[in-house]
Amino acid sequence: MRRLTGSLFIFCSAALVAHAQFGRGGGWTTGGADAQRDFWVRADPKISRESMQKPGFQLLWKVKLNNQPMQMNSLTSATTLEGYIGYRGFRTLAHLAGSSNHVFAIDVDLGRLEWEKALPSSGASQGASAMCPGGMTAEVSRPTNAGIAAPVPPRGGGNRGAARSAVGEAGEGAVTINQAAARGGAFPGGPPRGPNDRGGRGPGAPPRGPGGGRGVPNAVYAITSDGKLHSLLVSNGDPTGPPIDFLPANANAHGLIIVDNAAYVATSDGCGGAPNGLWAADLVSKDVASWKPAAGGIAGSLGAAFNTDGSLYVASTEGDLAHLEAKTLKLLESYSAHPGFASTPVIFADKSKTLLAVAAKDGSIHLLDTGSLGGPDHHTPLAKTPPLANAADFAPGALASWQDSDGTRWILASTGSAIAAWKVVEQNGTPTLQPGWTSHEMAAPLTPMIINGVVFALASGEFRSSDSKMSAADRIQRSTPAVLYALDSTTGKELWNSGKSIASFVHGGELTGSGTQIYLETHDGNFYAFGFYMEH
Repeated sequence: MRRLTGSLFIFCSAALVAHAQFGRGGGWTTGGADAQRDFWVRADPKISRESMQKPGFQLLWKVKLNNQPMQMNSLTSATTLEGYIGYRGFRTLAHLAGSSNHVFAIDVDLGRLEWEKALPSSGASQGASAMCPGGMTAEVSRPTNAGIAAPVPPRGGGNRGAARSAVGEAGEGAVTINQAAARGGAFPGGPPRGPNDRGGRGPGAPPRGPGGGRGVPNAVYAITSDGKLHSLLVSNGDPTGPPIDFLPANANAHGLIIVDNAAYVATSDGCGGAPNGLWAADLVSKDVASWKPAAGGIAGSLGAAFNTDGSLYVASTEGDLAHLEAKTLKLLESYSAHPGFASTPVIFADKSKTLLAVAAKDGSIHLLDTGSLGGPDHHTPLAKTPPLANAADFAPGALASWQDSDGTRWILASTGSAIAAWKVVEQNGTPTLQPGWTSHEMAAPLTPMIINGVVFALASGEFRSSDSKMSAADRIQRSTPAVLYALDSTTGKELWNSGKSIASFVHGGELTGSGTQIYLETHDGNFYAFGFYMEH
């Protein structure tokens, strides 16, 4: 009996270690939630239009982080990892970076700092302007599946799946080990999620590399101000290997994403001498490729959005929307429009098609079929909304998209002073756009996010100015505290707001949400969590 107990202990320990390494990997893995940049959490056990009209949703906690702002640059937006299993049991972790080249992990169930890592950054210096602030600028990211998720997860009950036994059928081994094998390794994103989805790999693709072929298992990636790409274990921040030379030092980088064993990021404003463009680093060969638009820079705040075959789309400020090959960034197809674009594209499934929406500088929204980008002449969208009457402050950064329970597809954007919504409807067999609603006025709102049919919008409070000579100190002084709002997703009616619970403004970045909580980061170095209180 003693030998049997020992064998069972070894077996169960191995299963726990395997699951601790593999994790369940749910959560907000990259900017905009996923590779399509849709800002949409499909389901949640507590957040709904009904629950947000009742008492209970509130500020849960805030954590002050050790970060020194550089001009307007401070904390980046977070990623989340749900259901991670370590020696302390099930955990939900949020990872984010700071301008002072620090990466932080927060235990969001308890509202406490899990670990902090100061990354080396030789040869980098602080910037002197809001345009080129210096320090770490890109958000962190975890490996992300290129497949489009179903409108509602196959398992009910919201983001956190039901607990499962670790004991498998006789002779089959532990469920945890079988689950990991089914994923082709330890990729946090799990198996392909969409119909006919190959997880970003076309037919005839070569076998995957180490760790499932999609980056280091359960690692978080960050780009330091010297341009190096670091891979850190989510559990303790230890490096998984030497960093990769990726960008010129002091580049203003944004939109970092890891898809199918490659890292992608955009650079802007010519900071550090880096050309304005999109960059790709192969995580196996360490080869780096770049793509630069014929004129202007990369539009939007998140760089590229991805289709299910792993190819990507990126818009330029001068009106080119480029379809690029994975890793090589070879131009496959393009669409051109006047007067230029203002957002990262968002991609979504619509019946048998995969559609793309992108915002232009004049406030119009362009709807395109990824199977025929702009039609035969590459200039004709499926639909285009009228320009905004006052588009001077229109800088949405990115768009959000979600599908209602009745099958209606919505597209949301920040107009600079409110949130606006459009419906995707079919007319004579062709998708088109119809106006939906516009929210009440907000102070410089960021891209909204959607959780289970509730739109969360953040009035960032940042003072924005087209005056390039205005100092960061003046902008900081004239900014006001941020306010978080919950809106009815079908009408735009306000359901809830955070009042005066946030003490500072938010520069750039985005809201993050998972596990019935909403996260945001303020310029003064605080990380906030809002949600329904739960005893631990």
